Amino acid sequence: MTLPLEGILVVDFSQFLSGPLCALRLADLGARVIKIERPGTGDLCRTLYLSDTDIGSANSLFHAINRNKESFTADLRDPADRAMLTALVAKADVVMQNFRPGVIERQGFGYEAVRAFNPGVVYGSISGYGEEGPWVDLPGQDLLAQSRSGLLWLTGSRDDPPMPMGLAVADMMAGNALAQGILAALVRKGRTGQGAKVETSLIEALLDFQFEVLTTYLNDGNRVPMRAAVNGAHAYLGAPYGVYRTGDGWLALAMTPSLERLAGLMGIAGLERFYGDAAAAMTERDTIKSRVSEAVAGKTTAEWLAILQPADIWCAEVLDWPELFRSEAFRRLGMVQRISGPEATLDTLRGPIRLDGAALYHDRAAPALGEDRDRIIREFGLGVGARGDGALPTPAV
Repeated sequence: MTLPLEGILVVDFSQFLSGPLCALRLADLGARVIKIERPGTGDLCRTLYLSDTDIGSANSLFHAINRNKESFTADLRDPADRAMLTALVAKADVVMQNFRPGVIERQGFGYEAVRAFNPGVVYGSISGYGEEGPWVDLPGQDLLAQSRSGLLWLTGSRDDPPMPMGLAVADMMAGNALAQGILAALVRKGRTGQGAKVETSLIEALLDFQFEVLTTYLNDGNRVPMRAAVNGAHAYLGAPYGVYRTGDGWLALAMTPSLERLAGLMGIAGLERFYGDAAAAMTERDTIKSRVSEAVAGKTTAEWLAILQPADIWCAEVLDWPELFRSEAFRRLGMVQRISGPEATLDTLRGPIRLDGAALYHDRAAPALGEDRDRIIREFGLGVGARGDGALPTPAV
């Protein structure tokens, strides 16, 4: 298969998660990604991510998010390295960075500086909180951005404390948003030859993530939503929406067009006063959910699925990872791929996109630090530069 971004060169200054995730999406689509790292230490993700699955000299996250890329080390304090890096950036279709605002500009590789010698460049940037305002210099870290975004008040039930999501969702959303913007800019460049500066931030990505509920908030007198006291799952959806404990596990119930029908299938009495009253599903959701909870506990998850699914009630079993991985549905997706590199061989997931019916698999793990430097110097005719021992700035995100 000819991948759509084959022939596109990406020079990526970004580190840790948000920027590298964007670059991963581009690499999966065929772009050549050259990762710029500081000599000696490299991307902070090589060492800062803590897990009990460290593999070789780098960890599993680093390999998963930097697979199918090349590593070029450069000391920005060394004139020869700076000259080589400038020559490489001049050949790039895309340049990316995710440092705090002003940092990359002081190093001489901000958008205006790069555009001066590469006018058609598509330049992508991720910050924590945008390029101006009182938060601009604050650390652009995922949990901190989640905390400022309002997102923590949407998960869990009314009496729960603010609950962050169990993923680096700000980084992932921002990385995917930047990839979308870069792809759009590349389309325009292909039509007109015009480059672009594409920007996003963790906070903007998290606000966009909440556009559904924030639209309701903005048009509902700015009333803050109240999480359900019982089985909270969505602040703006009424009963029975939530997750319920069964006799041997858990059952998720989504929205249903008829509370009367659900109550009949589940044998729940005492809800008749709510039948045909759509508003009651919201205003009385805790009362309704409490009665549903009592009924659900009386049968196993499989028993409920056998009753509700044939009746087209939207429901699902709640699976953990081992159960998911054992399922035939997961197996048929073909999501797992094995990647190998100089430092590790490990299983990870492929990207979520299929092209012409084919999933996109890439078997190369992340590169060793500076693994491709000498080859890139020869290939691009960059000359010979000193290696130095570390000078790339610390990233904001």
